[in-house]
Amino acid sequence: MIEKIKERLKDKIKEIKIHNERRVYLTIDRKDLRDVVNIIFNELGARYQIVTGIENFDNFELLYHFSFDKQGLIISLRIFLDKEKPEIESLTSIIPGVSYIEREVWELLGINFIGHPNLKHFLLREDWEEGLYPLRKGVKTDGK
Repeated sequence: MIEKIKERLKDKIKEIKIHNERRVYLTIDRKDLRDVVNIIFNELGARYQIVTGIENFDNFELLYHFSFDKQGLIISLRIFLDKEKPEIESLTSIIPGVSYIEREVWELLGINFIGHPNLKHFLLREDWEEGLYPLRKGVKTDGK
């Protein structure tokens, strides 16, 4: 399956990290996300699992996890976003189930998902202070 993915994605893959035979990380450019997800999810039949967001020292990192259940393989797409303007296109039109996790990542890390149909609070209170993202480094809240 890894060879099939490499053949299908070609130059859209910037880096491949094979953690082990069941876990592979593909670094891609944010502009290629929708094309790559369409290939992996719709054409190759992977199952969407989850998206995780991480704040690194100089950027944000999104990991889109997909599973090829029959092969026992998990592919994670790695995308790095600029810290000054962290945004990426929403995948809700390709995978409707991604809607909730995009909302979580938006409200907790402040990553904007362009084109999301309902980007509003999901976990935090509606009156949560705008621009305060509780999972960003150095953010302190009073717990309210």
